[in-house]
Amino acid sequence: MPAVITVAAVGVALLAALAVFQLALVAGAPLGPFAWGGQHVVLPPRLRAGSVVSVVLYALFALLMLQAAGATSLLPDGVAGVGIWVLTGYLALGVALNAISRSRPERLVMTPVALVLLTVCLVLALG
Repeated sequence: MPAVITVAAVGVALLAALAVFQLALVAGAPLGPFAWGGQHVVLPPRLRAGSVVSVVLYALFALLMLQAAGATSLLPDGVAGVGIWVLTGYLALGVALNAISRSRPERLVMTPVALVLLTVCLVLALG
């Protein structure tokens, strides 16, 4: 298996884990300190809706990663090429925002997660 596909697989697996986490939040799991600024133990309806949107976005992110690695070709090349760079920038912002979160659990858990995803995207974008 080429190295870029392995890198993409790591990113997709992490996104899948995050999707499960977000779905748990939607279902009312008391994991709020790890997400959305950590101000709620159980998310209110508007943040649960945001978690649903996050799951949909994670699927798109996974598709971008897989296409950047050459594992699929579902998107037009121009869209995928620009998309992986946009995702890289988005994840860089995510690292910064998680790092400054008022929630200690969010800072300690989600900042490294976002950093790994950023690294995956950067490797794929440059590869």
